[in-house]
Amino acid sequence: MPVAYLDTHSAVFLHDGFVEEFSSEAKRQIEANDLLISPMVFLEFDHLFQHKRIGADAGSMAANLNAAFGVALCRRPFPAVVLESFKFTWTNDPFDRLIVAPASANHTAMLITRDRLLRQKYSNAVW
Repeated sequence: MPVAYLDTHSAVFLHDGFVEEFSSEAKRQIEANDLLISPMVFLEFDHLFQHKRIGADAGSMAANLNAAFGVALCRRPFPAVVLESFKFTWTNDPFDRLIVAPASANHTAMLITRDRLLRQKYSNAVW
């Protein structure tokens, strides 16, 4: 089955049951693909939890997403992801670069993202 990556917002919304936030196309992609998150999304879960912006720690978020939706952590080697991220000179945000890079490196897989800039710059991004 093809894969799609979730950015941090989409993973949190999916985890929290805010399915109505997704477009029809994003819902279609969620249903039609195996779902992955970048390790950067996993790190951002911890950041958000530490700053009390989400109510579950990173491990719980990942475990719950995996149990409910089969979301897995991307296992692409980190050096390869970093090298892929060098292509994205349209942003200096390391979170954004390392969230898009695994999708791009994975044969331009879909990225489900709320971020308007990512949708403008990465052709396989939807919300």
